[in-house]
Amino acid sequence: MFWKFDLHTTSHIDQLLDKEDVTLRELMEEDDVLQECKAQNRRLLFFLSQDHCMQELVNLITTEPPTDIEERSRFKFPNIACELLTSDVAIINDKLGGDESLLEVLYHFLEQDPPLNPLLASFFSKTIGNLIARKTEQVISFLKKKEGFISLVLKHIDASAMMDLLLRLISCVEPASLRQEVLLWLNEERLVQRLSELIHTGKDEERQSNASQTLCDIIRLSRDQANQMQENMEADPLLAVLESQESVAGLLKNMFEGKRSEASIVNGTQVLLTLLEIRRSGLEGLMDLYSQGYERSYTVNSSILNAIEPHLKDFQQLLLDPPKKSAILTTVGILEQPLGNARLHVARLVAALLQTSDPSICQELCNLSTIDALLDLFFKYSWNNFLHFQVEICVSAILNHPTSEEQPSSGLQNLDGNPLFQKCMLVQKILDAWEENDKIQAEGGTRRGNMGHLTRIANMVVHNLEKGPVQAQIADLIKELPEDCRGRWESFVEETLRETNRRNTVELVSTHNMHSSSEDDDIESPFPNDLSLQQAFSDYQIQQMTANFVDQFGFNDEEFSEHDENINATFDRIAEINFNLDADDNSANAAAFEACCKERIQQFDDVEEEEDIWEEKEMNYATQSKSRTRERSCSINKPGQMHVVSNVIIVWIPGPGWTANFRDCRENAGSQTLAGWVAPGSDAQMQETGWANFTQFGPFSG
Repeated sequence: MFWKFDLHTTSHIDQLLDKEDVTLRELMEEDDVLQECKAQNRRLLFFLSQDHCMQELVNLITTEPPTDIEERSRFKFPNIACELLTSDVAIINDKLGGDESLLEVLYHFLEQDPPLNPLLASFFSKTIGNLIARKTEQVISFLKKKEGFISLVLKHIDASAMMDLLLRLISCVEPASLRQEVLLWLNEERLVQRLSELIHTGKDEERQSNASQTLCDIIRLSRDQANQMQENMEADPLLAVLESQESVAGLLKNMFEGKRSEASIVNGTQVLLTLLEIRRSGLEGLMDLYSQGYERSYTVNSSILNAIEPHLKDFQQLLLDPPKKSAILTTVGILEQPLGNARLHVARLVAALLQTSDPSICQELCNLSTIDALLDLFFKYSWNNFLHFQVEICVSAILNHPTSEEQPSSGLQNLDGNPLFQKCMLVQKILDAWEENDKIQAEGGTRRGNMGHLTRIANMVVHNLEKGPVQAQIADLIKELPEDCRGRWESFVEETLRETNRRNTVELVSTHNMHSSSEDDDIESPFPNDLSLQQAFSDYQIQQMTANFVDQFGFNDEEFSEHDENINATFDRIAEINFNLDADDNSANAAAFEACCKERIQQFDDVEEEEDIWEEKEMNYATQSKSRTRERSCSINKPGQMHVVSNVIIVWIPGPGWTANFRDCRENAGSQTLAGWVAPGSDAQMQETGWANFTQFGPFSG
């Protein structure tokens, strides 16, 4: 015990604070300075909150350390200073947030020329973010007075810490009224428009990436806040601007203006995808979408779709003529013309647009043969599963698109009436790709990487041919196929595809002979079935006192308690007794035992059909026995005698002799008691009723 031996350690910080000339650096050298600060060490907090200490702490996190210091310890003190300033201690927060001179020192950090030191930028962002959450009104009031604050933050947007600072302004301000005031201020500063302008071919890739990520996070945060806010709350002005047709059109203009670059296309498309999504991104949302079979369409702000539609031809051109990329070495060989991130994001955008089920968008995609181009890429890049998944989503969205008699499915027909399946020749492409893969595998080659997704696409077609919103149209398209192609397809569905599905659904572990243990849950008997009795008897035969034997033939000592309220309970078990079995296989006793067993257990071949070999029969080898209408009893007095009581086989094997008397009290437990066990040589007489007499028993040897 620590208090007994006084083993607790005293912090060296208190000893340092006793010195009159102690410095901040000396205290920061101590390993437990941060722990003592969070533990509200009053002397330490009083020292740290002094003006000169606070000034030094702020300078440490905003000033580049000297370069002549060893790199390993160069940022040691700035890091400790940041942790002290953000330790969430009230006296430090009050001092930092209430002293405008300290806020000026912090703000001066933004006025440096780019690029900022990324580590110092993270210290600055963390400190300001903590103040925004803890001293909201003071800090927001200070920042709003600075006209160039947003411009300075965007100037350093290449540092991810500045992106975090903007998001803290949007998400960490409370109460709701003050948050709305901040959002209006950011909107007046044209934050959304200025971030969109950074996604341009002429801008640095790092700045484009951070600007895009910031816009995506603003969209998600604003939508989350909108779902949680009350009905009388004002709409988020930043989200309203982001979803406006003018803003989306401006973003698309920046993406395709001038020389196309993969960075601007990818980053701009990410913003569009975020605008089109209704769920939070991530694996959970993706699996939720996937589990629904892509059948649910959702409503997207029409202004977003109206802004995207005129630029669909630009995205189509990207599929056909992407930004140039050099060849890369892959595990399957050299890829002369990689798919590229730009075309992959275009595929993701097309899949998202098809899921909106907007007739105008789907019609334009059909006119441009966008799905045809994606299918060609699907078979060309047979090892790019990211692309395969997006194409599968597109095909499923088309097949599950609802149709009506008045308006044919915009996914299946284009303006001039030519069915998209005939134009893309989906069935022929599936058959050709499958046959080519079989040929490659027959020659010892590797199975193509897109065969799993191709199997799923083929199953989609078959499923929707049998039942689905466009069942009639698909059936007509199959009938219009050339005769040889239709025959190949029918043979493929009936043989190849069925066999593939069978192999894909084969059970890895056979469960044919497995059954639930719940089948025996309602059985209350201590001997639930014949197998347990046979196992117990087998254990007895091989002279082993196993755990199973004890479980079957034992009961707890509480049943012998004089004060047991359940004394009249059913006598289900025999007393648990430890004794030695001394049986020689060649002895006369063993022979007698075997003879008794043979009389009870006979070979199946020797039993007549009408006879139930397991039927309970009263077998009494005792010299004295009594038979009553409501009980059966036995007295075993000679070696080799066996008796069956309540499905329990009682056998006496010679050893230290004793006399036993069992009776079944199942039917009238209230009027019957246990028979006694009488040791040899005892004067006690056997009683029909009464308690066991253990006075002359010695300890049993195990």
